[in-house]
Amino acid sequence: MRLLTIPALAVVPLLLAGVPAGAAPADAPRPVRAVAETPSLFDDEAGGDADADDPAIWVHPTDPAGSLVVATAKNGGLRVYDLRARERQSIPTPAAPGPEEEAGRFNNVDLVRGFRLGHRAVDLAVVTDRGRDQLRFYRIDPVTRRLVDVTAPDVPYAFSSDQAEVNTQRTAYGLGTFTDRDGRVYAVVSRRSTPEVGVFRLVERAGQVTYRPVDRLTLPSTFTLPDGSSWSPCTDPGDGPQVEGTVVDPATGVVYLAQEKVGLWRTRLAGGRFAEAPVPVERVREFGIPASYDPEEDCVTDHAADPGFGGRIAQDVEGLTIYPTGRLTGTLVVSSQGDDSFYTYDRRTNRPTGRFAVVDGRVDGAQECDGAAVVATPLPGFPGGLLVVHDGRNTPETPGRDGEARPDTNFKFLDAGFLR
Repeated sequence: MRLLTIPALAVVPLLLAGVPAGAAPADAPRPVRAVAETPSLFDDEAGGDADADDPAIWVHPTDPAGSLVVATAKNGGLRVYDLRARERQSIPTPAAPGPEEEAGRFNNVDLVRGFRLGHRAVDLAVVTDRGRDQLRFYRIDPVTRRLVDVTAPDVPYAFSSDQAEVNTQRTAYGLGTFTDRDGRVYAVVSRRSTPEVGVFRLVERAGQVTYRPVDRLTLPSTFTLPDGSSWSPCTDPGDGPQVEGTVVDPATGVVYLAQEKVGLWRTRLAGGRFAEAPVPVERVREFGIPASYDPEEDCVTDHAADPGFGGRIAQDVEGLTIYPTGRLTGTLVVSSQGDDSFYTYDRRTNRPTGRFAVVDGRVDGAQECDGAAVVATPLPGFPGGLLVVHDGRNTPETPGRDGEARPDTNFKFLDAGFLR
């Protein structure tokens, strides 16, 4: 496995030349409304520490009404929903290997179609387990519409060298899968609290699934601004600017990476390796603004000192998904967590095409969105395709025994036809 490190200063001219700088967009986002929502997940002891994060959409091969949404709930494991947003299955995370070790914590999920397992092709849900620093795999049974664990018992750590390093939780985080023309399947996986991204090839072993590392790159952490000054995004002490949102265009192998506090990047896979240096699509609104870490408030940004080098996206850059309208045409959707909206880009040219927000309607809107997933296939109740987005602040609030609002998250289901 080779390691590709992008020189921080060398990449900055690309970043500053290719994207117009400017403040937040003056136009209001287009309002869109969800038609359904999943049950609340509560991130407290009574709720099993379930915290919604990232969805994926499985389209049933013969019965569209039998399609499913598979979603992560961090310590709460996986949840599987039908098209009416009703829970069909709950899958727990793996237990901690020892009393002082980290238990499983499922962060991101993506799907693989037609993976060769034994003598048949199956569909897989692939999950990053950030607690154990592993990938986990679940076969989707089209008859029972249930997920079955097919993870090999000896899957390796994705990034860590031993259990002690796993316990530091610089572990597998964001995820996007890709199947090349020869049927080889890869997972592009980011590493928590670092700017590292790895490529892993999925392989079958005795009827189960494991993986091996193929390539790795490190995005920049420090940037030279047009005025000659140096800038780094504010993070927790000792951490680097991590990537979470990851998606691979299935037709081209183009990889989009959401570096949360820096911006949106693109690169490309060829032969399972990063074939070109990452280049920016757009930077965050806060790019270049001085910020300092405060233990009481995390990072404090001095907006009054904004030098005007930022883009439109309000940090963090989070969920990424592609709505295809043809083999090479469609829309890239990017979650702008800081302003509760989504920016859209032309799939082929990456030209900005608009902005929308999920607002209150039949159900409440979506705020603080982490993950999103979309399919263009017409489904019952969703003739324009299905868009599923995470809602990080579900309402109305539900009080706990102490009278305080319980931490409540879920997923919103929308007809995706507005993305055409």
